[in-house]
Amino acid sequence: MVGLRRAGVFGRLLISLLFAFACGFAHAGCIESPDPAIRRLQALAVADPNKALASVQVMLARSKRADSPVGKVAWLYAVRAEAYSALELDADARTAAAEGMKLVPDASAPVRLALFTIDAENVYDAEGMAEAKRNVEAVRAGGDLQPAVQRCLMITLGMLQFRENRADLAITTLTQAYRAADAAGDMRQRMLAASPLANVMRELGDYRQALALNAELVEWNAAHDETLTLSVSRYLRGIILHEMHEYDAALLAYANARALSVTLGDEQGVAFADMRVCQVLIDLEEIPAARKRCEDALKIFAASGTVDVIKQTRSLLAQVELAEGHADRALAILNDILANGAVDMPPREVAPLFKHRADANAARGNLAAAYRDLGEYMRRYTNTMETRRVRQVAALRARFEIDREIDRNATLQRQLAESEHRRVELQRRTWLAITAGSVAVLLLTALLISARRHRRQLALLANFDALTELPNRRHTSQLAEAALERSVRGGEPLTIALIDLDHFKTINDRSGHAGGDEVLRKFARLTRANLRATDTFGRWGGEEFLVAMPGTTLDVALAIVERVRAAALTIEVPGSGEAMRVSMSAGLAVSELQQGSLEALVARADIALYRAKHDGRNIVRIDAASVDAATSGIRRALG
Repeated sequence: MVGLRRAGVFGRLLISLLFAFACGFAHAGCIESPDPAIRRLQALAVADPNKALASVQVMLARSKRADSPVGKVAWLYAVRAEAYSALELDADARTAAAEGMKLVPDASAPVRLALFTIDAENVYDAEGMAEAKRNVEAVRAGGDLQPAVQRCLMITLGMLQFRENRADLAITTLTQAYRAADAAGDMRQRMLAASPLANVMRELGDYRQALALNAELVEWNAAHDETLTLSVSRYLRGIILHEMHEYDAALLAYANARALSVTLGDEQGVAFADMRVCQVLIDLEEIPAARKRCEDALKIFAASGTVDVIKQTRSLLAQVELAEGHADRALAILNDILANGAVDMPPREVAPLFKHRADANAARGNLAAAYRDLGEYMRRYTNTMETRRVRQVAALRARFEIDREIDRNATLQRQLAESEHRRVELQRRTWLAITAGSVAVLLLTALLISARRHRRQLALLANFDALTELPNRRHTSQLAEAALERSVRGGEPLTIALIDLDHFKTINDRSGHAGGDEVLRKFARLTRANLRATDTFGRWGGEEFLVAMPGTTLDVALAIVERVRAAALTIEVPGSGEAMRVSMSAGLAVSELQQGSLEALVARADIALYRAKHDGRNIVRIDAASVDAATSGIRRALG
């Protein structure tokens, strides 16, 4: 059974997922044969798939002459399918699985279930994945399956969900499979769940968990001489480290993966490692070395005719051409890649291509074309990031529910154990003592519930503003500090907006404090409706508010705050006796990635807010230091 083909394993094609995702793994069949000889072949399909195919071919030929049992022949087809999957030959894997399933019509037979899972895991088109998911769920619901088989089906389902860009569903399914295998003491199945789960964590930005799961995989692969899987696991480690901007460590991980691919004679693995090294070297501005790696990878990809990875490698070469001052060559490459709108590439990978083409057009003086491309880049980037954030929030909520369920089950087990102990003890007492004890328990329970309710009310009063129901200044500061710490740790920007309602004293004078309070409540509701779930929004004091926007560059933050500013203009001042317009001024400042405190960041935003007030109010101004530190692309977008 193979989670994702190497072309998907090494960043090739994940339908409707992020391009270059590098998800998946190769491993022995999740459902093992009862025959020791077949189990050895299943392990060989991972360690040396070509050798496994040769052995299976000989055994199939021998089985025809010896009239072997149908079940054994079906298991041989399962091994063949597993080996083809390890070699990224998805169509061949599905063909072998189909041949094996023809021999075993019984849907509950272990060998048919093994063939079924291999077939499902080698589906990559959207329609096929949807059908495969329905089939897996039907099998899970339709029979009395062994726990080990149920766990295998859950792993398959989780990978299909993730391949459909549903990390929020996949994290629940795969975490349950991982924990179930751990509870059952089945380390092999635990590793089968750990591989795709590591990719889910990476996609959610939880790099600590992703690296921990990846470390488990590397240790397991090395201990069991699973060279191909070890190559994939080290390659995935490189991608996680690269996204964390740990460039030296990422290069080392890619070098280890490449060396293993060389020993296996796996040219595709070597090409993917070279392509990824090229990408890191571009980030490090080591352009000549990057060109050599990308050109070597492109030769191998061109021979295999894989369109998407060829385009990805050529887009890296376009960046090399730009860095070397060959804007015309870069433009020719990017025009060719984007000729059909790059519909054969995942959306997240397409957005940067428009930015690179904007840079190439600008270098050649094609300013109108550069402006169009930059606008398209901003549109696609914003849509992609919004979609990703929605998925992340849903997935994190799913993680919370899983952890809460685990805690609830553990608490229930403890309560059951305590209850049993108490029952034995109470049997030794008189009915009077039992009654007294029951009353005491009821009284204590009532007191506990009352105390908890009181603590919740105190916490609410301590953390939230009673008028606007927003976090108060102290709690807002805590939330923003945490957001800043996460942004620095994740290497992402954090943009702060300090907002002040214009002429608020006049509003209070004309409509009274009750009218002013109503304006504040309306502004709080409208602003919350126009912010994202990941943004922190709180009352900073009086008519002043603070918004912290993690992972948000200046241009995106400006668009969000402008949306809030436009919404504020719709607020009617109650009892003013005339058409009075509510407006707001705002100052923006973005954090430096590895330094700075929240206090300093707010102070910079406050200076920008002062400029907005000085320049006439009802406008948004940006801290000068933030603009100076921004990339040229962001400055052009702001302009």
